[in-house]
Amino acid sequence: MTKLAKPANPSQRDAWLDKRLPDVEQVRPGLWSIPVPIPINPLRYVLVYALEHPGGVTIIDAGWNTDEAYDALAAGLATAGYQITDIQAVLVTHIHPDHYGLAGRIRENTGAWIGLHPADAALVHDRYDESAIDDLVAREGALLRRCGVPDLTAQELAGASMMIRHLVTMAVPDRLIEDGQHLDIPGWNLQARWTPGHSPGHLCFVEPTRRLLFSGDHVLSKITPIVAVHPQSAPNPLADYLDALRTIAKLDIAEVLPAHEYRFTDLADRVNYVVGHHEDRLAEVATTVGESDGMTCWDLASQLTWSRPWETIPPFMQRSANNETLAHLVWLELDGKLSRTPGEPDLWHRIR
Repeated sequence: MTKLAKPANPSQRDAWLDKRLPDVEQVRPGLWSIPVPIPINPLRYVLVYALEHPGGVTIIDAGWNTDEAYDALAAGLATAGYQITDIQAVLVTHIHPDHYGLAGRIRENTGAWIGLHPADAALVHDRYDESAIDDLVAREGALLRRCGVPDLTAQELAGASMMIRHLVTMAVPDRLIEDGQHLDIPGWNLQARWTPGHSPGHLCFVEPTRRLLFSGDHVLSKITPIVAVHPQSAPNPLADYLDALRTIAKLDIAEVLPAHEYRFTDLADRVNYVVGHHEDRLAEVATTVGESDGMTCWDLASQLTWSRPWETIPPFMQRSANNETLAHLVWLELDGKLSRTPGEPDLWHRIR
């Protein structure tokens, strides 16, 4: 059963559970939480955080590029007493469309600078430039075929994410934000923490004076973020993710401000739960593979425990589930518990 984190504001938690958009909220003096809708997505909204300082505001994440999202951000800033043109910087936790997609449009309209970690900045061209997309889709298709996805299904799934490509304004970042870097935002003691896994360059932002953690998608209050092997991932993203989780859990944090769902207070307990979830999944993967004479990743994914029956999961989410399963297989392979016979498809075996 999914364990819910302890909410910092029960009304925000209730809005999430009731499938309502939460209110624009002043979290602390000079700090605002603004829900920006992401329709046709089960996450429903991104929580954009606006940090006040002399001369304007800095925002953490932006939402994706739709008029509805832009208008919601503008309305939220108006509640706080600001306009879109008051945005001076956009700190992007990672390059997924619901966090990065609107950043370019904001820069065009305000002159604000955009900051990303170098590992995610290196992926922008191949992911979002029109000249490179076909190659990325082809690489995803090749990966899916090695996982045992039937050829026609692999072709369909490889390009599934293109349906949201138009929700991103291509924007090369103006500044690269390194691990441990102090952000020059007057009145704020904001520090960047590199937390790879969900994306290679995922960033959290820590405010140690106020004991706040802006966690992006790295740690959320209810769901666990997708950690998957794909053409742009690190070789062992699950190991990176779990290491980063354990590091973040050691921080002295009073409140976590995630990009989705609701704010919460019990960071260490939530991290322990998420780590335990992945340990359970690793054990399930190892056991299921061990009961076979050799299994493809795709067949394995269809036999694992998900939040709903496999056949009811939409194809795009089946692709994510497959690639998440592959991340667990790779972790077990590098830990010496599984081996694979390379081919098309690869076959996975338990080391006895």
